[in-house]
Amino acid sequence: MVQKLDQKLPVANEYLLLSGGVREGVVDMDLDELTVYARGADYDMDFTLLVPALKLHDRNQPVTLDMRHSALCHSWLSLRLFDEGTINKWKDCCTVVDHVNGATNYFFSPTLVADWFYESISMVLAEIQKKPQRGVPRVEKVERNATVISIILGVGGSRMLYDVVPVVSFKGWPAVAQSWLMENHFWDGKITEEEVISGFYLLPACSSTGQKENEWRLSFARSEVQLKKCISASLMQAYQACKALIIKLLSRPKAISPYHLRSLMLWACDRLPHTYLAQEDYAAHFLLGLIDDLQHCLVNKTCPNYFIPQCNMLEHLSDDTAMLHARKLSSVRSDPAEHLRSAIEHAKAASRLTLELQWRGGSSNLSSPLSETGADQQPDDRLAKKLQQLVTENPGKSISVFINPDDVTRPHFRIDDKFF
Repeated sequence: MVQKLDQKLPVANEYLLLSGGVREGVVDMDLDELTVYARGADYDMDFTLLVPALKLHDRNQPVTLDMRHSALCHSWLSLRLFDEGTINKWKDCCTVVDHVNGATNYFFSPTLVADWFYESISMVLAEIQKKPQRGVPRVEKVERNATVISIILGVGGSRMLYDVVPVVSFKGWPAVAQSWLMENHFWDGKITEEEVISGFYLLPACSSTGQKENEWRLSFARSEVQLKKCISASLMQAYQACKALIIKLLSRPKAISPYHLRSLMLWACDRLPHTYLAQEDYAAHFLLGLIDDLQHCLVNKTCPNYFIPQCNMLEHLSDDTAMLHARKLSSVRSDPAEHLRSAIEHAKAASRLTLELQWRGGSSNLSSPLSETGADQQPDDRLAKKLQQLVTENPGKSISVFINPDDVTRPHFRIDDKFF
């Protein structure tokens, strides 16, 4: 429906649905600009949906981006890479630079794209709620957080948080990350290079010194989904535990995000022997190792991006903030079991709150700001259960959703290369 408004979005599009919201670190975005949502109080399940506003899928060579004005891992995007029709569609979402030779260059603006995207989604959701149908989720909240649109949908007794992010999608691999392919990695021989470098994105996120209206951030979310297949269950268990600790402990100021921890885990996979990481009963060792690695990064203010190692993701951190977090992490390291118990109790409390809301009918009776749907018209939760089942039964797999703009009632899912 958004595509039909002004035909800006590609008709044939591929959306990447990731388990976990932006706040969970599934993509590298700045968390200090996001409203704080609490599992249990605000939502029950969270997802990130990457929506390509533009896509460049017809090249089989390394993609060279215009990084002259940007910090490492960031780029401006000139629409010169695209055809005249695309330029005309998106002119109103661009900043304009006139050259001395009289030529005009249009740069795709993440902030202007986010403005358009939020207005379009709000318009579509309002239209849907005017004519409620069985099976269509209730819209309980729509909120813009910088360039992320956060939507909470009520589906039966569940509240699902979607962080919807407009992106630019590329096939192939960026030239700036080409040297990374020459190194030895933990996934060598487990998955093919073609699976790892099938594509990348530009996220609407800016560096600490960049221009918000022009700068995009490189994202390798598609590759990270593939790499997760090669990580042992015990290390993933340790990662989830460590993530719960840092989300609770290092939430203010937001200098460290779960994405930093994810990068450290990938570096650990490259550094440590596979036989060691495959030990099923070593999850506690791995948890302490991740805490130590994060402590080392804070003290040295260094956390290299896994795909572009020359990019230090903590370069902007002040000495005071780094030491504040390092001291907090030291307290965790001195008694990790106690902090983990506290995080587990916090998660259990969130689950109890969810169950209480469902028991009281609180979730199903919450009124939507965009809906006048009565209780007798509430949709069932089949979609929620189906999505949760897909994510649970296919850990580490790439799940894509294909939607026919002429029949949005029938989504088609692709898990890796299988359609159903």
